[in-house]
Amino acid sequence: METTRLQTLDRGLIALRAVAESRDGLKISELAKRLGVHRAIAYRIAGTLEAHQMVYRLPDGRLILGSGIFALGATAETPLRTLARPVIDQLADASGATAFLCLAQGEEGVAILVAEPRDTFLNIHYRLGTRHPLNRGAAGIAILAGRPPADDEPEAVTRARADGYSVTRGELQTGAVGVASPLKLSGPGLPGLECSIGVVALEGLETEKTARLVREAAETLRAQLETDAGEITNA
Repeated sequence: METTRLQTLDRGLIALRAVAESRDGLKISELAKRLGVHRAIAYRIAGTLEAHQMVYRLPDGRLILGSGIFALGATAETPLRTLARPVIDQLADASGATAFLCLAQGEEGVAILVAEPRDTFLNIHYRLGTRHPLNRGAAGIAILAGRPPADDEPEAVTRARADGYSVTRGELQTGAVGVASPLKLSGPGLPGLECSIGVVALEGLETEKTARLVREAAETLRAQLETDAGEITNA
């Protein structure tokens, strides 16, 4: 059985599990000790995992799980999806539009949860797993608005950060209106997770009312996720 195992991949998976099991993240030196390898090898393994968004490097160098883990498990009932599902369902019904949760993966946004309203006849279908550039569409712009300001950022991102939500028209689909709010997360169990929550509908959507609903949904989910992460960290 041992002859079928690839050592480099084996070390990478062990490293990923070690980061996942660490409450406060792992330093490169700690990872090297866990793997029983030289620090330089551990650094390269961590760099590879980071390039695929499997881990995220904090400013002090500690490694924690990255957003790629959540995107990889987009079709599974992860804690993120489990907590978000009722929030997304409620947002869809309250707004009368297709609601979504979008996760950043590299320079793209990925729809990891979608819900359609139960009492409307015609909805825009937003397929689970749909990808699009972060600089196009309300979902991606909202994610960028959740990041620190940048000198070269588009005006739409700056405006969305000030308003707390983004509104786009026809950027991803002709005749569609998107409204999304950044999902700002903090705490030891959540850094590196960049999301947005929002809706997409046909022209005629009441953007002012919808923006309020979207912002409330984002705040509700943020509070739930931070509470859940805190309970896990303190367990």
